[in-house]
Amino acid sequence: MTRLDFESFWPCFKSVIQAQETYAFDPNMTLEEAYRLWCELPLKTFAFVDGDEHILASYYMKPNGMGPGDHICNCGYMVDAKAQGRGIARQLCEHSQRIAKELGFKAMQFNAVVSTNVVAVALWKKLGFITSSVRFHWAIVMASLGMWIATSCISRYYCKTCSFLSEKK
Repeated sequence: MTRLDFESFWPCFKSVIQAQETYAFDPNMTLEEAYRLWCELPLKTFAFVDGDEHILASYYMKPNGMGPGDHICNCGYMVDAKAQGRGIARQLCEHSQRIAKELGFKAMQFNAVVSTNVVAVALWKKLGFITSSVRFHWAIVMASLGMWIATSCISRYYCKTCSFLSEKK
């Protein structure tokens, strides 16, 4: 994703982080900070473009950890609210799985999928991901209400040769 692409995607990105419902990013992040986080730090960043060259969605891919954990990738996805419900997130995830395998990753892990994001949780499960743990965090979004929400760590494993990884069928 080029700088120019990201600038066109910025209104969507800003809307998502300001909603504070799915990403724990600073809601006051500048375009420069966001570009660095979403496009420069990850290994790869992709844009989903419609027929009119409008960027409707994006995802990044990076190793989930360093050293012994660098065979597991992590991705983050954002779809413009105006484009939701069109199967774009599914296409992004399926694309990211192909790219991850091409890059030699052995597994894919999403570190914090907020349990109240039921559409995303259902999609990841349809695509074969499993919930590997559920953690409770004090949510900034809910702090004023004094509520707890669960965030799930959802993973997909596709390495049959690694003894600690297995593929769900």
